[in-house]
Amino acid sequence: MYPQSTEAAFGYAADLGFDGIELMVWGDPVSQDIANVARLSQEYQVPVLSVHAPCLLISQRVWGRDPKAKLVRSVQAAEDLGASTVVVHPPFRWQRDYVATFDELVARLEQSSDVSVAVENMFPMRADRLFGGGDTASRRMARRGGGPGASASAFGKPIDPTATGYDNYTLDLSHVATAGHDALAMASRMGAGLKHLHLTDGTGAAHDEHLIPGDGSQPCVEVCNSLADSDFDGAVVLEVHTTAARSKNERAAMLARSLEFARTHLRRDQLEE
Repeated sequence: MYPQSTEAAFGYAADLGFDGIELMVWGDPVSQDIANVARLSQEYQVPVLSVHAPCLLISQRVWGRDPKAKLVRSVQAAEDLGASTVVVHPPFRWQRDYVATFDELVARLEQSSDVSVAVENMFPMRADRLFGGGDTASRRMARRGGGPGASASAFGKPIDPTATGYDNYTLDLSHVATAGHDALAMASRMGAGLKHLHLTDGTGAAHDEHLIPGDGSQPCVEVCNSLADSDFDGAVVLEVHTTAARSKNERAAMLARSLEFARTHLRRDQLEE
């Protein structure tokens, strides 16, 4: 829902019939006040299914500057809200102590609570973002057969978390597109550890697009079908940019279309027909 407020997310979710929301802890003061979030959840009758730790560049000062303390606090917030999952990005490379202790911290937090800490796949900074000449980054990626090309990672851990190995993962389909990875192959590598899906889309552009599922080139239908045909018991969370919406009605229509996509392709009964 960025850049909409936390309360706006609850309102849209209630109006459109979503099963719940993911709380993104960021600059919005309401998102940082877990008691206030719990009040909104009760008021709108919309549960919080997951908590996204404040680990983005725009949230580096939210809940302080210690990334380890912020992850611990995110797990506590999830427990307080009744959420089953905390979504977290790999540490940035300049967070050296966090990089060195991240794996141990994730494991310890999962051992000491019922909350899953699901490490999310990320993407590199691609050089072709700077190229011009009337061509697009997505076309260049297609011509080279996938992959990010010349790029650099801001992270101190692999952007594909399966290269490290964790008990639980978040799969983000927009990040897959920007990184030039294979979504189905990554989902397969995650296996039973795939706890959480950020349902969205991308074309392979050099920036993180977060399109409505079905509007890009990612195998969103196939990923949803594979989850429906498995023992997946995690959450599928819509994560799309709605900044192009010129009104509340347009934004609601974008979210409703995304919700219909999810419900259509995640239905287990249709796979049995």
